[in-house]
Amino acid sequence: MPHHPNSHLLRRGRYSQSGRAYLITVVVHDRRPLFRDFHLGRLLVAELKQSHDLGLVNSLAWVVMPDHFHWLFELQEAPLSQVMGRTKSRSTLTINRACGSSGAFWQRGYHDRAVRAEEDLCPIARYIIANPLRAGLVENIGDYPLWDAAWL
Repeated sequence: MPHHPNSHLLRRGRYSQSGRAYLITVVVHDRRPLFRDFHLGRLLVAELKQSHDLGLVNSLAWVVMPDHFHWLFELQEAPLSQVMGRTKSRSTLTINRACGSSGAFWQRGYHDRAVRAEEDLCPIARYIIANPLRAGLVENIGDYPLWDAAWL
């Protein structure tokens, strides 16, 4: 795995705040489009839902794209790094098992953006959900199976 000389800067200043909304992006290792397989996408969705059901996050919107996912949630009591470490490790085990493979599944790290308190979450959720339309995967979002939002 190549070392990116400034990757440590991604974590500088990162902190967790319970009750704050975060927009997360996580990319599959080598950007392999593995989530073109609906079954593999549903395995990831199950992990996102479990984090919600366990009370780690209040999941607001998500979309699973062929080689990455976006997730908007309000962080509950667990630190952001713990939620993301748990989600990535559990989904890696589950998806690798389903594929009969092993090793790295996700790229190192993740991109997070803390949403400011004054920002409206609905436009952010709409932006997330519209990803398959912008990517040309479908003409109508209702035709794309791997997304959800709390407002729908």
